[in-house]
Amino acid sequence: MPAIVLVGAQWGDEGKGKATDLLGERVDYVVRYQGGNNAGHTVVIGDRSFALHLLPSGILTPGCTPVIGNGVVVDPAVLLEEIAGLQAQGVDTSRLILSPDAHLITPYHVTLDKVAERFLGNAKIGTTGRGIGPAYADKVARLGIRVQDLFDEGILRQKVEGSLALKNQILVKIYNRREIDPTEVVDALLSYADALRPMVADTSRILNEALDDDRVVLLEGGQGTLLDVDHGTYPFVTSSNPTAGGASTGSGIGPTRISRVIGILKAYTTRVGSGPFPTELHDEDGERLRRIGGERGVTTGRDRRCGWFDVPIARFAGRVNGLTDFFLTKLDVLTGWDEIPVCVAYEVDGVRMDDIPMTQTDFHHARPVYEMLPGWHEDISGARELSDLPPNARAYVQFIEDATSVSISAIGVGQDRNATISVRDLIR
Repeated sequence: MPAIVLVGAQWGDEGKGKATDLLGERVDYVVRYQGGNNAGHTVVIGDRSFALHLLPSGILTPGCTPVIGNGVVVDPAVLLEEIAGLQAQGVDTSRLILSPDAHLITPYHVTLDKVAERFLGNAKIGTTGRGIGPAYADKVARLGIRVQDLFDEGILRQKVEGSLALKNQILVKIYNRREIDPTEVVDALLSYADALRPMVADTSRILNEALDDDRVVLLEGGQGTLLDVDHGTYPFVTSSNPTAGGASTGSGIGPTRISRVIGILKAYTTRVGSGPFPTELHDEDGERLRRIGGERGVTTGRDRRCGWFDVPIARFAGRVNGLTDFFLTKLDVLTGWDEIPVCVAYEVDGVRMDDIPMTQTDFHHARPVYEMLPGWHEDISGARELSDLPPNARAYVQFIEDATSVSISAIGVGQDRNATISVRDLIR
C-alpha cells in the first residue's frame, strides 16, 4: 500500500488535524515528519476539543499508530506534558513511537530564539519563541542533540558543552545575557531519558515494513506550503520543509512509495506572524472571518491575519507539492456574504501576474485582482453530499477546482469531525 502525504496548501492552520483525524480510522500509521511544537492542530470530537502540538493527530484514533519522525525537532518537556494531558482526558498514548534520529530542542535553543527575536525589533520574523529555528540551525551545523543521545551521557555532555562554547559567547557578548551552565542542561535532558526510552524505535524500518505489509501510512506536515524554508515567503517562513518533499526526508520513506499528496486548503486565507499576505483584510470583513472562523493560533494564541481566497497561492501549492487532491475546509465560514471576492491574479507595478511573483520584492508589492462570486445564506453545516450544498456554494467549490486544476475531494462544512462532504475517496 503506497503512502499518502497530507500538506497545508497555504500558510498553515488550514485544518490538517481535521483531515488526518477523518482519515484516521482507515489509516494504520500517522507520521509527523517535520516541525516542532510551533505548529498546532485542533481536533473536535463530539463536545470535546483536543489541541495537539507535537503529537500526530492519529493519537486520537484507536488502533492507529502515531509516529514522530526523524525530521521533527522535539522539546521533551512539551512532548511529555502533551502526553500527560491526553492521558488525563482518557486518551491512550501507549502506541506512540519516536525516531531516535529526531533532534531535541534544548533550553538554550528556546533562550536564543527569544533573545534573537527581541534583538531584531521591527525586523523580527514572528517566530513562536519555542526554539525551533535554533534547533534546526544546530542540526544543519552538525551541533544538534538527538533523541538517541539521551541514552549515552558521555556523548550528550560532549555535544552540549561543544554547542554552548560558542553560544555562551553570543549570549554574553552580543545579547548581554548570562552564560548557560552545560551541566544544568545535561541534567535537565537526562531527566527525560527514562520516560522517552519506551517510545523510541527504528521508525524508518517500521514504516517501510508496514508499507510492505499493505498497511496505510499517512504522513502529515506542520505549517503550510508558503511557510516552507525553500519554497515559502522567505525569510518569513518556518525552519523546515512542510512541503511534500519533506515527507520522505523527515520519515525515512522513499519518494517512490508515495502515491497520493493531499493539500489542505481553507476556503479563505489566513496566516500568523509577519510577511506578505496580498489578500489580507483590515476591515469588517476580515474581523468577521476571524470571529466566525475562530481564527486564533492553537500554539501561539495569536489572532490570525485573515483574507480572501488566493488562487495563485493554491495553484503554486499544487505545483510544488505535486498535489493529487484538495481537501477544502471551513466552507461554512463564508455563509452569509452576498458576494465573495476571490483573488485570481496580482498586479505588481501595473503589470498583471497570474502566478506568485518570482522575487520577494514583487510579492511584497503584489495587489490582488479579484473576481466576485455570488454568496449564499443557507446553513451548510449539515451537508454531507455535494448536492446538499446550495447552488452558489457548489459554484464556489467548482470555481476553485477549475482555477487550480486540482480535484477537490473533500469539503469541511463545520468543526465536528463528521461535518465533511466526501466527494472522492482520499485513500483508495
